[in-house]
Amino acid sequence: MSLPAGFTSSVDAALPLHAVRKAEFATWCQAQPAPVQAWLAAQRFDAAPGSACSWADGDGRVAGAVLGIDDPHDPFAWAHAPRALPAGDWQLVGHVAPEAARALQLGWGLGRYRFARYKAQPAPAAQLAAEHFDAETFDILAACVRVRDLVNTPTEHMGPDELEAAARELAQAHGATVAVVAGDALLAQNYPAIHAVGRASHRAPRLIELTWGEAAHPHVALCGKGVCFDTGGLDLKAAAGMRNMKKDMGGAAHALALAGLVMARKLPLRITLLLAAVENAVGPNAFRPGEVIATRKGVSVEIDNTDAEGRLVLCDALTRACELTPELLLDFATLTGAARVALGPDLPALYANDEALANDWLAAGQHERDPLWRMPLWRPYLRYLTSGIADLANSSNTTMAGSVTAALYLERFVEDGVRWGHVDVYAWNDGDRPGKPAGGEAQGLRAAYALLKARAGMAVASS
Repeated sequence: MSLPAGFTSSVDAALPLHAVRKAEFATWCQAQPAPVQAWLAAQRFDAAPGSACSWADGDGRVAGAVLGIDDPHDPFAWAHAPRALPAGDWQLVGHVAPEAARALQLGWGLGRYRFARYKAQPAPAAQLAAEHFDAETFDILAACVRVRDLVNTPTEHMGPDELEAAARELAQAHGATVAVVAGDALLAQNYPAIHAVGRASHRAPRLIELTWGEAAHPHVALCGKGVCFDTGGLDLKAAAGMRNMKKDMGGAAHALALAGLVMARKLPLRITLLLAAVENAVGPNAFRPGEVIATRKGVSVEIDNTDAEGRLVLCDALTRACELTPELLLDFATLTGAARVALGPDLPALYANDEALANDWLAAGQHERDPLWRMPLWRPYLRYLTSGIADLANSSNTTMAGSVTAALYLERFVEDGVRWGHVDVYAWNDGDRPGKPAGGEAQGLRAAYALLKARAGMAVASS
């Protein structure tokens, strides 16, 4: 197994790294040599969560370090380490439960990450040394990094073409197949909503469909909103709202990374990945407020607001997914600012039409320290999407329940009997925190993988 940067399997010269909870620090400290005790006291170190302190030997060379942690099973409890420790190889000492060791490895990798495509970033010189690394943890780390890299890449280099290329690269690595419907072929093959949103851009809109797995395995469909840049269309966003809209393909990044993780781990599942990739641009051919557009399902939609475009591209993708009769349908989308108003930047909003699915996903989020928060599919609010001239409006004329009405719009395109979960995700860190650098972020991804892994295990057990 090749190791990512920041990790080494050579432990011969590794320095001792201790991890201590604040409540246990006094007892631990008393067991250390007197010079170490004196140094820690002089630094006023108390093992507060997220802290670190190193010390030197009599020759002035770094001799050891201690981390203050809270929950050892939380990857982000360890994420400060690679940037807080001095240069060198570090090995955690003492007994560590396997789950905590995996959390350390994942947290170390997440804490080390910086996006460096355009600007060299100072990489931490500290390396984590261990005789054994967990391959699954590194695959999860790679999936999180994939989301971050895709979201952080500006639209100039991450348009619909490049998103398709990323899907094709992943497919080639894992023996999957890819089919793409692009440009005016979207109209010929009945994806009119995707075409309507993307037609004003010089970059052709497209539906990217990746398939992988054996026919006998449970079928899971993954859909992602791939709006590679969102101007808001003719309902133009203000400058502040448009500034970070390269991230509006964050849902597609999550779905793509999740599919890649399932394939890398060879879970006994059959995967269909559907990415609706467009650029919502302003131009002579842009779709307009007040127009009525067709959808793949045959539901007519009046355009109340061209900035509510994500649900339009997703509705065609969801319809296609349901035609394949999956046992489970999950979608990811940077869909509404209303979800951020309700839950803030760290908590993705989860909607589901199946209680067991919702409960299992929430439980997986708690276990993986990758939380989500369930929101209601409060169907009386469908009245906010009433149109006088079409079957449905794409947006509401009220500011209330914006995330709920967006989810209700999507549910209209999910067939009865299909178990469906929708995540309204921010996919972004507004500022730097340990393990969460400013920029693109994977949220709910690790929980989704744990959910699918458990479902795959149940399927194997029952076969």
